[in-house]
Amino acid sequence: MNSLPVQGAQVVSRVAALLRIVGRKPEGSALVELVRESGLTRPTVHRLLSSLAAEGLLDQDASSGNWVLGPEILLMGSVASARFPLEDIARPSLRRLAEETGESAFFSVRRGSETVCLLREEGSFPVRSFVLHEGVRFPLGVASAGTAIMAFLPEGEQEELLASWATHAGSFAAAHTEALVRRNLAETRQAGYSVNPGLVLEGSWGMGAAVFDRRGRPAWALSLTGIQPRFKEDRQPLLGRLLMEEAHRISTLLQGTG
Repeated sequence: MNSLPVQGAQVVSRVAALLRIVGRKPEGSALVELVRESGLTRPTVHRLLSSLAAEGLLDQDASSGNWVLGPEILLMGSVASARFPLEDIARPSLRRLAEETGESAFFSVRRGSETVCLLREEGSFPVRSFVLHEGVRFPLGVASAGTAIMAFLPEGEQEELLASWATHAGSFAAAHTEALVRRNLAETRQAGYSVNPGLVLEGSWGMGAAVFDRRGRPAWALSLTGIQPRFKEDRQPLLGRLLMEEAHRISTLLQGTG
C-alpha cells in the first residue's frame, strides 16, 4: 500500500524530467539524447513519450524525428503567463539593454538549483553568441545569470551547492572549478554584477545582474552575451551599470505585483 504513492511520484518525476529536457531547445531532442540525459531505459522513455504525445504535451517532428513540446504546453503556458506577467515587466528592460549595448539581452528565472532562460532580445551587433536561448538551463553558479543569482543567496545555500560542486555542475565542472566559482561569486558580490569570461563556450562572454523578489531573494537575472572583444575590461563597468539599473527597475516592478 505504501508503494503506490512512491511509484506515482516517480512517474511524475520522470515525466517532468523528460519535459524539461525536450524544452531546452526549440528543435527538441532525439530519443537517444532523452535516454542519455534522463538516465532511464530506452523502453521506459519511449513509453512515457508516447503517453505524453497522446495527451498533446509532446509531438514528434516529422522531418527530424526529434521530440518537441506539444500544443497543450502552449495552452498551459498562455494561462500561466496571466499569473506571472514577466513578459510585460521584463521585455522593456531587455529592449533597452539590447538597444543601448548592441548585445543580446536575456531574462532568466531560478528554478531550484538551476536557471532557465525565459526571454531574449537580440542586439544590433551582427556577430552573436548562441550559447543562450529560451529554455536553456544551467546549474546555479554556471554562466552569468546563474553566477549573479547564486552570489546573493544566503551563505548556507551557497555552501550547500559548493559542497557537492562536481555533481551539481556536471559537465560544466571542468571549466567551472570550485575555486574559480568561489572567486567569481566574491567578485560578483563586490561589483554587483557577474562576468563570465567564456567559461561555457570559449570566446563567448556574458555579464549578469540579479533581480530580487519581495523577500529580497535573488529569483531572476538579466544578462548580456556576446563575443569576447565586446566585453573588454574597460567596457564592463558600463555594461554592469546598465544591467544593474534595469535589474533594479524590474525588481521594483515585480515586488509591486501580486
